[in-house]
Amino acid sequence: MAQERFVHQGSDAPAYTGRLSRQSPPDRLPDEPTAPGDVYRLIHDELLLDGSSRLNLATFVTTWMEPQAEVLLAESFDKNLIDKDEYPSTAAIERRCVAIVSDLFHAEPGDPTGTSTIGSSEAVMLAGLALKWRWRARRGLTSGDSPNLVLGSNVQVVWEKFCRYFEVEPRYLPVEKGRYVITPDQVRAAVDDDTIGVVGILGTTFTGELEPIAEICATLDALADAGGPDVPVHVDAASGGFVVPFLHPEVEWDFRLPRVVSINVSGHKYGLTYPGIGFVVWRSPDHLPPQLVFDVNYLGGEMPTFTLNFSRPGNQVIGQYYNFVRLGRAGYTAIMSTLRDTAMRISAGLAEEPELSVLTDGSAIPVIAFEVEEDAAFTVFQVSHELRARGWQVPAYTMPADAQDVAVLRIVVRDGFSVELADALVADVRAVCAELRTGDPGRIPKTAFAH
Repeated sequence: MAQERFVHQGSDAPAYTGRLSRQSPPDRLPDEPTAPGDVYRLIHDELLLDGSSRLNLATFVTTWMEPQAEVLLAESFDKNLIDKDEYPSTAAIERRCVAIVSDLFHAEPGDPTGTSTIGSSEAVMLAGLALKWRWRARRGLTSGDSPNLVLGSNVQVVWEKFCRYFEVEPRYLPVEKGRYVITPDQVRAAVDDDTIGVVGILGTTFTGELEPIAEICATLDALADAGGPDVPVHVDAASGGFVVPFLHPEVEWDFRLPRVVSINVSGHKYGLTYPGIGFVVWRSPDHLPPQLVFDVNYLGGEMPTFTLNFSRPGNQVIGQYYNFVRLGRAGYTAIMSTLRDTAMRISAGLAEEPELSVLTDGSAIPVIAFEVEEDAAFTVFQVSHELRARGWQVPAYTMPADAQDVAVLRIVVRDGFSVELADALVADVRAVCAELRTGDPGRIPKTAFAH
């Protein structure tokens, strides 16, 4: 057992009558050091109060990896990815990962252009900066410019952060009840000469849907051909980038569309790697402004860098490369197919409940969104509350702007979520609905803000 390896041998006191067990966990630096076994026990026991990550159906982030991958991760905890001169093998593995992602997304032949990042959040920032600088070069502006970015109100909050941090006007396209993605007509009406780009989402956070990226690109092509603004497209493939190529290879959303210039993807989502690892790749070197690339030599060798972070762990890249080599296309296809089948099994079970209505069944990516009918005796927030009492974390939330009156629950099916767990989840949802239908709902909060 892990605890047995850290037993404090310097005290004859029983394990749970020591000094740390009789005081509150410190919230200031202690005056004296403490035996490692005692500290381990203190923190280990406090973490028991966390929910089970495997039953956390709110998160897209990977919660299980193979033991061999975990060993590799542990062996490379101490490697700083930025120090490519000291760790050339890790740097080479990162380059291979970028090449694999670029190839998967059909980038132009030649040297792949991209980098690993701390999740898709950093990747989004880098892609947005590249869009802004290329727009500025096209317009010939250095100051006093007023760039805007066209995107749906359904984007992840990191896009709002990018626009605020880097002074870009966000032009949010509203969704509406029954339509939770943006449309080509909305895009056409929103873009102008000051638009640095349009963001399309491959697997939205709210419902898991794929936005019509090919149709958006076709609309922008026609607009440019008619003398209108020539606006590039960035694809936020954080959730779907490692799913759609394997489940729906016929769908054109990536660099096969000439108007798509950059793509971000999260390795720690359906790339099946522990957090946090992401990637951003560009169609070709021409789409990454050289002004965003910096050269440093004080780590032992000349090296370019174009990330927002500097020091960061190299083991995340090692874990991602393990998955790429271990699974290959066939392995990823098998896993994503299984997750889709499990998701659709869950959605079919949910659809049998009279008060529940499935919005997305998990066939696009393994994400299910469902709502409670308006005339039901309970709400999505009550269902979420009762499921949490059974150990399940199933988030309930309202839709974005212009559809806030719609509230849904979401289930993210990830690797490690078995058919047995899926059946148990459906059984618990049915039990919760039955209790709420016939029991005393007054004891359960009716809104997201009740206590």
